[in-house]
Amino acid sequence: MINILKLTSLSLATATAGLLATSSAFAADPQPKQLGLPDGANDLAVMLNAFHDDILLPLCIAISVFVLILMVYTCWRFSEKRNPTPSKTTHHTMLEVVWTVVPVLILGVLFIPSMRTLYATEKSLDYAFTVKIVGNQWYWSYEYPDHDNLGFDSYMIAEADLKPGQKRLMDVDNPLVIPEDTPILLQFTANDVLHNWSVSEFGIRVDTVPGQLSEAPLYPIHEPGTYYGFCSELCGDLHSYMPIAVKVVTKDEFSDWLKTAKAQFS
Repeated sequence: MINILKLTSLSLATATAGLLATSSAFAADPQPKQLGLPDGANDLAVMLNAFHDDILLPLCIAISVFVLILMVYTCWRFSEKRNPTPSKTTHHTMLEVVWTVVPVLILGVLFIPSMRTLYATEKSLDYAFTVKIVGNQWYWSYEYPDHDNLGFDSYMIAEADLKPGQKRLMDVDNPLVIPEDTPILLQFTANDVLHNWSVSEFGIRVDTVPGQLSEAPLYPIHEPGTYYGFCSELCGDLHSYMPIAVKVVTKDEFSDWLKTAKAQFS
């Protein structure tokens, strides 16, 4: 589902401040020469990125470099030329203890930030309202049960119908619209096969399963804009043609949109 953290309250505030300072990065589609994960749009995504960038990635690099150095040294030190008579040693108690204890210690270090972030992904917030997301072959349906059961379908815009400024294979006719700085409960299900609703900038990747209703918290989004995601489950031959577009607007704009949408989709 989702992942990880290493932030104290102070470092989280610092990371969030840095996030807000990079407003140009809030276009959630890939950027030229982009490296690493996309910038998080809420506190949860910032936590996930911090765990990956500050803990997991350095740890993986350190382990990989150590193993590479160890392999090169072993090949050199115990080559046939340097050891015409091979050693018959089969056990080394201290080495066996070390290569058992060290991985356990590494997992122990990862346990606390991992569990803290896992808890954050399941945390109940003081939700303003609920949005139900339904996966279909091959489009999304969005429902607002707390707003007179407003509902509509969201299809990818065909390439021939794209207008200037719209993104190929990413923009849709009816994006999901939500207000900024608002905690929302997301519910997920599907009508046919497994789909997956994934928006990296929100720290969300949840399977939509037929006959099952799953839930995930959407932490408040700090910056208005359009964020993109994709179905991340192989759901059929048009799997790559059901993108996700989420439009985050101000609270006043959301109220105006609700009135228009109720008239349009009623």
